[in-house]
Amino acid sequence: MQDNRSPERRHDILNGAVMAVILIVGTADIIRYIMLGMAVPLATVCILEILFAILAYASWRTGLSCLLLPVAAAGFVLFYTTNNFETTMFNAGFLIQAAAAAFGTVVGTIGLIRKKYPLRKPPTPEILAGTLVAVLVLGAWYGNVSVSKGMEEMARKSIWAVPEQYDSEECSRPGTVEKLTYETKAYATDERAVEKTAYVYLPYGYNESQSYNILYLMHGTGDDEEYWLKTHPQNKTMVDQMIARGDIEPLIIVTPTFYVEDDCMDGLDPLTYSFKDELRNDLMPAVESKYSTYAESCDDAGFTASRDHRAFAGLSRGAVTMYHSALCGSLDYFSWFGAFSGSRTTAEYFQETIQSEAFAEYPINYLYVSSGNFDFALPGQIQDYEALTAMEPRLTEGVNTSFDVYPMRYHSIGSWHLALYNFLQKIF
Repeated sequence: MQDNRSPERRHDILNGAVMAVILIVGTADIIRYIMLGMAVPLATVCILEILFAILAYASWRTGLSCLLLPVAAAGFVLFYTTNNFETTMFNAGFLIQAAAAAFGTVVGTIGLIRKKYPLRKPPTPEILAGTLVAVLVLGAWYGNVSVSKGMEEMARKSIWAVPEQYDSEECSRPGTVEKLTYETKAYATDERAVEKTAYVYLPYGYNESQSYNILYLMHGTGDDEEYWLKTHPQNKTMVDQMIARGDIEPLIIVTPTFYVEDDCMDGLDPLTYSFKDELRNDLMPAVESKYSTYAESCDDAGFTASRDHRAFAGLSRGAVTMYHSALCGSLDYFSWFGAFSGSRTTAEYFQETIQSEAFAEYPINYLYVSSGNFDFALPGQIQDYEALTAMEPRLTEGVNTSFDVYPMRYHSIGSWHLALYNFLQKIF
């Protein structure tokens, strides 16, 4: 005899299985983020998994499979923003959750349309709970961002958004950006002679008789020397405003590129190491012999003596370049460092380099690390940062090093624009 309840049971089994997958993967993700040991990313993944669980439970209790659609959509988006096929798949669980939710949505909805699966009570409590959590979280984030954007006093470190007054309109006293051409070599390959360019920001009223602090600022994969100041001119506007308002001292900013023609296109890691030779032998002498910095001479003695007036920062692979070529490769020339959304440097390499006889005695004035809580680089950054601070006595959390995680940010210019704003207030 046919059981008239079998379609309903099959529907329950389907949604129950989907819910189980979402809960199991979500629990595993929360445990892994607990092990990372940072509050903002842990809180973010907990909130996400709670919302996923509420929707999955509501779908199971009511038979309304379309409630799984937000889980599927959010899971796919999060998978692509929080993972990178080349560097990390730490958040691959989002894809599993998304696939399970998408399967449940399609199969379950088809069943409902064909009237095979009955719809039970409305999911009012679950929907209200999920909506309340989402509203509270998004409201808190939006409120903090709005407060940050609306600030009218002087700049403040480590906030959630750059105040609008710093990049909404051009400064009345703008700096200038010049293009610098210099000769270097293809150090990662055959050391042939090549000609490269960099952009140089000069503050308003630049005076050759005055000495200026200098920041070397690197782009990420797929971009070039125009990225920071030309492709995204809001960065220049922000720097102009910060100088004009007295938040930071006038400084010179140099934006080079780690690319060397078509070298290493099948694997860029060698360029993050070899840039050290270009930086020390060619770029710095070309820049600081032309522009007025604290280096009294463009040689080892001059660059070492002026290291307290020199910083290096980068985003993504530019942050990796900072570690490999500046912190680990030129600690005698630099004392301020910034890593935005990138690391890929082991404790063993840190120990071999910055704790070597050549660099062991040089102080590190500040290391600023930042990332978005949806950034695929975040897990690796946390692991490398903790390894570095655990083995390096010259770095003390909250004193001369810090790690900012920006809520609701991912691997994009929005995060790096904010990182530059915060970083500029910590150096020199």
